[in-house]
Amino acid sequence: MKGVLIVNLGSPESPTPEAVKPYLEEFLMDKRVIDLPYWLRALIVKGIILRTRPEKSAAAYQKIWWDEGSPLIVISERTVQKIKPQVEIPVALAMRYGQPSLKKGLTELYQKGVTEVLLLPMYPQYAMATTETIEVLAQELVGKYFVGMKLEFFPPFYNKQGYIDSLAAVMQQGIEGFDYDHLLFSYHGVPERHIKKTDPTKSHKKIIDGEYCCQPDTPPAEKCYRTHCFETTRLVAEKLQLNPDKYSISFQSRLGMDKWLEPFTSDRVEELAKNGVKKIAVVTPAFVADCIETLEEIEMEAGKSFKENGGEVFKMIPCLNDEEIWVNTLSDWINDWTKK
Repeated sequence: MKGVLIVNLGSPESPTPEAVKPYLEEFLMDKRVIDLPYWLRALIVKGIILRTRPEKSAAAYQKIWWDEGSPLIVISERTVQKIKPQVEIPVALAMRYGQPSLKKGLTELYQKGVTEVLLLPMYPQYAMATTETIEVLAQELVGKYFVGMKLEFFPPFYNKQGYIDSLAAVMQQGIEGFDYDHLLFSYHGVPERHIKKTDPTKSHKKIIDGEYCCQPDTPPAEKCYRTHCFETTRLVAEKLQLNPDKYSISFQSRLGMDKWLEPFTSDRVEELAKNGVKKIAVVTPAFVADCIETLEEIEMEAGKSFKENGGEVFKMIPCLNDEEIWVNTLSDWINDWTKK
């Protein structure tokens, strides 16, 4: 019997330092998030970050927390509930960090008699700290607790037509009637070394600002997060017939002192404002559901920075969330897999 496990990043159970601390520890101690030797990772995370970060992060979560709970969890649950009537096989939800855990999601499917699971990470673009860590943990859990269960991984969907159509439709709706001066595609950042570590060919080229580091549809690009981001932007820009002079790409949410993908969203927003851009729209295609990185980091903090530096109107375009076109796309992908 087949089943599907939809997986996203996760969230603390409440917007308090006491709940945020174990969530951050689980997240940041993942060796695919901070890819340093255990002793050094533990020193940085447990000895430094967890001493101050939980309180600051809790304050940020409090700004965006809904009455029903974490926006990411609530939206993900709504999406799954809307998918279920459109498919013929069991669908469960899990988070890589926090609850509901991957083990809980797999257990839910296992108890329903599922022996073949389609693992569907909610990350359009492949990255070591997102897609890969989900796949690795799922394999470990199946080997330890669910003997006989078969896993199949849904590939990155950054260039799949259903995703591009959904993203374009939500963007069109978000900017309708808004005469923006600039449209910024803000993707989650990753350290540059992660790009090279995930390259199966070990032949990744030098990263040059504004240019592809890998040619699409070549082996090095198979798991190149940066190339995936550029391709998503190109495809949706073509579909919406965007003016090339009125949009650009940036990367948000950097952590630590390593060399991360550039330009940084925070710097780009400030730069645009100082250069006379008065009205800006920002879309975040690395996220399919609104969360702290979109609602607090972009809509609130980046929006504030834009206006403080001379900008006038800042508009964040919502994520795909549980919009009908996106729910239908996910349901179609699941139904196609079911028929295999």
